[in-house]
Amino acid sequence: MQKSIIAALLLASCSGSVVHALPSGTQSFAPALAQINNSTPPFQAWLPELLQQFNQLPQIKAQQAKLKQAELMMLAADNAVYNPALDVSYEDGVDQTYGIGISQTLDWGDKRGAATRTAMLQAEILRSDVALSRSQALAELLLAIVEQRRQGKILHFQMQQLDAAQRQLTIAKQQLQAGLLSQAEHQLIQLELASRAAEHAMVEQEAIAADAKVLMLVGTASVAFNDFITALSVDDSRYVIRSEVTPELPALKGAYQQVLLAKWATEQVKADTAADPTISFGAEREGDDNKFTLGLSVPLHLRNNYRDTHAVASSEVAVAEQNYLAQVRVISQQQQLFQLSFPRLQQRYEQWRQLVLSSSAGIADALGQQWQAGDISTSDYLQSQRQLASSYLAGLSLESALYQAWLDWMGASGQLEHYLTAQLSLPAHAKASK
Repeated sequence: MQKSIIAALLLASCSGSVVHALPSGTQSFAPALAQINNSTPPFQAWLPELLQQFNQLPQIKAQQAKLKQAELMMLAADNAVYNPALDVSYEDGVDQTYGIGISQTLDWGDKRGAATRTAMLQAEILRSDVALSRSQALAELLLAIVEQRRQGKILHFQMQQLDAAQRQLTIAKQQLQAGLLSQAEHQLIQLELASRAAEHAMVEQEAIAADAKVLMLVGTASVAFNDFITALSVDDSRYVIRSEVTPELPALKGAYQQVLLAKWATEQVKADTAADPTISFGAEREGDDNKFTLGLSVPLHLRNNYRDTHAVASSEVAVAEQNYLAQVRVISQQQQLFQLSFPRLQQRYEQWRQLVLSSSAGIADALGQQWQAGDISTSDYLQSQRQLASSYLAGLSLESALYQAWLDWMGASGQLEHYLTAQLSLPAHAKASK
């Protein structure tokens, strides 16, 4: 009978409807557990403000400045490589001699085109790196906020537990005076109150630490946020979540472009070491004679044919390819871990939610009444309340683990910011169906 009462209480404790005149500590579970039944608010309610705060961070503004710098580098690379040279001369000898000439080196090896292509690839790499860095920073920020909210829920719950334990002690004193409770059982209630007070103090410190983490990341401990656990998904093309590992994955795009840049570097070296000819045209007047000159000069690669420079550029391709493969390996391992852990966590969380939502509502009342009537012992009653608390805290831990697994993958793969931005453009009915 004792075990059946405890098991029934575990089912009933998670119901949001257990709010009616529950004796002592049992009553405190209902407000906390009722939060589980809340529907997920739309992202528009909090995400724009959070992204605005995120974009105002100094390190994010520095990244934006780097992107503008990359655009300027592309414009600079597209300018002409050689400027014309003007030559003016005067000689005072037997006859006065005046001369003027102009020369222009031709970009025969297409240095301008090679530099422009290199600058474009470098800008793409920078964009990819910044996009990945932003997603990782957003993931870190959201994880900190999720932990802050979790600690806030736990702190609120423990405060309810502490208040309930104080009410239990009041009831226990009355029962002790009436001879309905033994001194030993009264001391158990006192110990329970002391334990709740200690747990509340520890949780309060953890909540302060969580606030400090958010403050450190975003500059304020108060940020707009609502749970979006029902929007978490493993692989949904409608919501821009990809779990496959391809070069187009933001986490790999930069490394793949490094390979393209290394391959193009060989063409860049060819262009930089090309023998660009220089043509010149001049006019000279010596005494009464006029002279015109036309010249052509071509560098000769006799002492240095740049063979070693070309070999160095070619070897960079192999280095870039190996770096890319190493990055693919890391991302693949993270992807496999995500694919293995997340669905299982989601399944366990859904099972827990179903247990919560399907709980019956009157058993917790009956348990409290049975304790006051002396039908169950104080130790069994306190143990049941501990199991109630463990059930609720286990649900919060599952929520946290789900967020952790999902945000770790979305941040590491570089998809998080794209996903969040896409959420803001989705119609309301799409979010509701999600």
